[in-house]
Amino acid sequence: MRVLTQVAVLVVVGAAAVGGWYWWQGSKTAPQATQQGAGGQALPVMVAPPRVAQLAESIESVGTARSNESVTVTAKQTGIVAKIAFEEGQKARAGQVLIELDAKERKAELDQAIAELEQAKAARDEARQAFERGKQLRGSGSVTEARFEALESAARSSVSRVISAEARIHGATARLEDTRITAPFEGRLGLRQVSPGALVQPGAAITTLDDVSRIKLEFSVPENVLGKLKVGLDVTARAQAYGPRIFSGKITAIDTRVDPVTRAIRVNAMFDNADDALKPGLFLNVVLALAMRDGALIVPEEAIVPEGLKASIFVVKDGRAERRDVKIGERLPGEVEILEGVGVGEPVIVRGVQKVRHNQPVAARPLGAQS
Repeated sequence: MRVLTQVAVLVVVGAAAVGGWYWWQGSKTAPQATQQGAGGQALPVMVAPPRVAQLAESIESVGTARSNESVTVTAKQTGIVAKIAFEEGQKARAGQVLIELDAKERKAELDQAIAELEQAKAARDEARQAFERGKQLRGSGSVTEARFEALESAARSSVSRVISAEARIHGATARLEDTRITAPFEGRLGLRQVSPGALVQPGAAITTLDDVSRIKLEFSVPENVLGKLKVGLDVTARAQAYGPRIFSGKITAIDTRVDPVTRAIRVNAMFDNADDALKPGLFLNVVLALAMRDGALIVPEEAIVPEGLKASIFVVKDGRAERRDVKIGERLPGEVEILEGVGVGEPVIVRGVQKVRHNQPVAARPLGAQS
């Protein structure tokens, strides 16, 4: 039994020795093969120099569409809806009558106020006449001083009663006018919230009115662009509902305060909306053009090798690939601006980036050239 054990141990030791020898031989030849692959046949790649262009420095954000002017149409007083003079969704002129409330009580109030004014005027005229007679008789001693002062006081009071009656007429006239609810500005009406015969209270919503001939877009941008922000800058926006369509506008207002929590500042931009495509409340993706820069270097996005928060590219120099760290600027569809790391005219590897290594021999062909 001990003999068999010893034989098994010898077999295992022998196999390990043979395996170690083969590994040692492979480790000597592997670097040589690698070195031959790296320094032997050149790797075919396609290159292109950076494109020099004028670039719009921009920032992206999201915003919400608002009406240029918007109001909820309400009643100023309690009343019964006597007539509805608008259709849902129609355009309304400024001053157009939308709702008429029952006005019988208001007309009665106005008639009563007019009658009271007539009575007050008659009493005033009578008091004035009495005062004038008293003034004439005062000189002859026929009217006592106390009686004259009473006539004078009555004349003044009669004038006050006329003024009060005129004020009541103005109030009654205003309340009568308030039974006719009108559009405060030109715009498009929303859904109707009342029906004929309904009792409405002051402040009760009747419908909405929005001036959507122009749309106000509200969005926020970081405070670090505040120095470049100004009224009149171009803004473009897209809505998911309209696919690739681009809406163009301009900044019209910048908030006076930076939000201390988000460190952002609110901005308003105005968009023409002749076809009523943009609706209040619509969510839009916004691109704000801050400035134009000449001489920007643009490379295809596929040339960029990302490395965490950093990025690099490969440039062909003396027949070899040279890896360079770069600083990325603006991003365009399929392209990237390079701020640092590459010069004008330098051949940047665009195709074959995944296989190339630093200082590796490469066979470069211009991008787009036929094989």
